[in-house]
Formats: sequence, structure tokens, C-alpha cells
Amino acid sequence: MENILVTEEKLEGLFEAAMQASKLAYCPYSKFPVGAAILVSDGRIFTGCNVENRSYGLSNCAERTAIFTAVAEGARKIAAVAIAAPKAEYPVGPCGACRQVLTEFGDDDVPVVFGSKIENLKKATLGQLYPFDSLHELAQ
Repeated sequence: MENILVTEEKLEGLFEAAMQASKLAYCPYSKFPVGAAILVSDGRIFTGCNVENRSYGLSNCAERTAIFTAVAEGARKIAAVAIAAPKAEYPVGPCGACRQVLTEFGDDDVPVVFGSKIENLKKATLGQLYPFDSLHELAQ
């Protein structure tokens, strides 16, 4: 399936979807809500929020929640990613585990935006966030 055109307007809309998703976060321990929105190649958007557990290792980040939901609905190709951490004082990018999972389903040139508000959005690509990605040949 061909990738869709990802415009700045679409990225801002995706970030707004991530902001809305952050309102659903279950974060009684950290008090740090995060939302993510994943645009997939067929134009659908999947959102997720962080879901904490008192055993922190069993918690799940917003990005992975969104990706796992997309995969459960049949999506396999990421076109863009937005991450919102509205209580942060500065833009917070995805953690290492999320970067690894994102690259499983997205190419190096996939745009990623993240911030605590629309005014401080940072933009990168998956390749910039996770350089020297390897082992894709294992899936072939």
C-alpha cells in the first residue's frame, strides 16, 4: 500500500489527537499523562495513552499502546507519529523501547512530532530518533 501525503496540517491534527488521548492516560503513580497518535498508510489514525501499573515494568507507553491497537486492527505501515506530554516543561520524545517498536512498522523517513503543546512541537524522523537501526532482515 502506498504512503499517504503527510502535510504540516496533518501533523498538527495528529498532535491534537495525541493531546486528546493524553486525557485518557492511567497514570496514578507518575502523574505524567502521555498521548500518542499514529497515522497509518491507509489514512486511519490510532491513538493510545500511557497505562501505568504499580509494578512499573508492567506499564505501557502511549506510543506502544497506539501501535499495538493499530496492529490489532490490521495496520502494518506507519505514515506519521505524534506524541503529547502536556504536563512536561519541554518536548519529550519517545523512549528507547518505543523507538524500537516504531521502527518495526515505520521507515526511516516517517515524520515524528512531539511536544507539550502545539507551540513547542519538535519534528524529527524515525531515522533521526533511532539511527543505525538493524535486524530488519529477520522479518523477511
